[in-house]
Amino acid sequence: MSGISSPGPAPDALELAALLCSRVCHDLISPVGAIVNGLEVLDDNPKPEDRDFALDLIRKSARVASARLQFCRLAFGAAGSSGAQIDLGDAQNVAKGHIEDGKVTLTWNLPRLLLPKNRVKLLLNMLMIAQQTIPRGGTLAIDPIGDGETMSFRVSAAGLNARLPQNIADLLSASSTASADAHAVQPYYTRLLAQACGLNVTLASEGETVIVTAS
Repeated sequence: MSGISSPGPAPDALELAALLCSRVCHDLISPVGAIVNGLEVLDDNPKPEDRDFALDLIRKSARVASARLQFCRLAFGAAGSSGAQIDLGDAQNVAKGHIEDGKVTLTWNLPRLLLPKNRVKLLLNMLMIAQQTIPRGGTLAIDPIGDGETMSFRVSAAGLNARLPQNIADLLSASSTASADAHAVQPYYTRLLAQACGLNVTLASEGETVIVTAS
């Protein structure tokens, strides 16, 4: 995620909704575009080997698009009525489907229980931030802080050349005056989720590991 917008007013509800929709569309453009490309190859009456390549591309891209949609539905969507709870086991399945892409592996050290939906949405958004700190791949590990319905989370990211994006760390800060744009909306939304849960999210380095903590 590149850049950070200049200081400005916080987006209103309509603008925030539009920015989140833009983020979801951005995540889906690549796999959906690959499906379209594969179908175009099939329409051209390809050689058998080209047909096999196109079908393989369509299958893989459809799986990626489905995994991203399921993840975004929990991470950004309503996910039930006000006050609803989400099973951490369901969140684990969705997270693994989205994040484990051959470059990144996920270690889920959380118990299976129901948590308020905003805490689960916060966790998934923390995972998205942690994943950005290991652009060349690596491991993500999630550990609980506390227990029960007030549980919070610590996500550790380790990988080759793990980095701490300062712009994201700044956006997570409650004192940040940076306005959200299409690039910055996801960490901004993470901060809003944390505040709704009575928590703060921090991004910091510990040796060669980057840690995202909600406490």
